[in-house]
Amino acid sequence: MKAIMAPWRMAYVMGKKAEGCIFCQDSIRDECLVLHEGTRAFITMNRYPYTNGHLLIAPYRHVANFEDLDNEEGKEIFDLAALSVRVLKEVMRPDGFNIGINIGKAGGAGVGDHVHLHVVPRWSGDTNFMTILAETRVVPEDLGKTHENLLPYFKKLAREE
Repeated sequence: MKAIMAPWRMAYVMGKKAEGCIFCQDSIRDECLVLHEGTRAFITMNRYPYTNGHLLIAPYRHVANFEDLDNEEGKEIFDLAALSVRVLKEVMRPDGFNIGINIGKAGGAGVGDHVHLHVVPRWSGDTNFMTILAETRVVPEDLGKTHENLLPYFKKLAREE
């Protein structure tokens, strides 16, 4: 039998859960998860990604409801989604994407009090027996390595815009 190791998951499973909103805490910046800071919103890596390169885009303002975003926040979030797709296509070459916002607990929101958009790169065949049988995802690259690979491209493309 082969073993699949994912030691970084233990920090989540066993670790103390942060109180308060993860998108409003300074720790998200201190831990080098942020890839790009805009005027009204920012792009950060998902600490517990569905696939490599899973990004989150959130407004700086703490707002729970999608319909409460102001026009500038909404526009910037979607502009940052387009930037994210361009970078991920160039660096990771996915076959497709899932882009979406989960609203409310019933809608699948893990963080229900701060609206955020998911950009998830997808590859043909990236779901396998682990997801189906063991309800486990296998993410083959370390989060720090993915950040290291993506960051220069975000900086380059942001300067060009």
